[in-house]
Amino acid sequence: MPMQAGEIEALIREGFPQAEIEIRDLAGDGNHYSASVIDESFRGKSRVAQHQMVYSALKGKMDGSAGELHALALQTAAPDVTT
Repeated sequence: MPMQAGEIEALIREGFPQAEIEIRDLAGDGNHYSASVIDESFRGKSRVAQHQMVYSALKGKMDGSAGELHALALQTAAPDVTT
């Protein structure tokens, strides 16, 4: 069963309560999304590590066997620091 954008955001929000999160349904089918996650916890971490953190927050929903979330184009970053 496809996931709703709100479900994806809620799972990510659990792991990153202070994050700026934007979820977009790319194909209108509930299976192909893009997510932008900006959170301080990403600072100093590689892009791969950041993505792994988000996938962990999704609690296996990206796992092919679960079939709930087929594709997620992910963009992660630490917030810009202004002085």
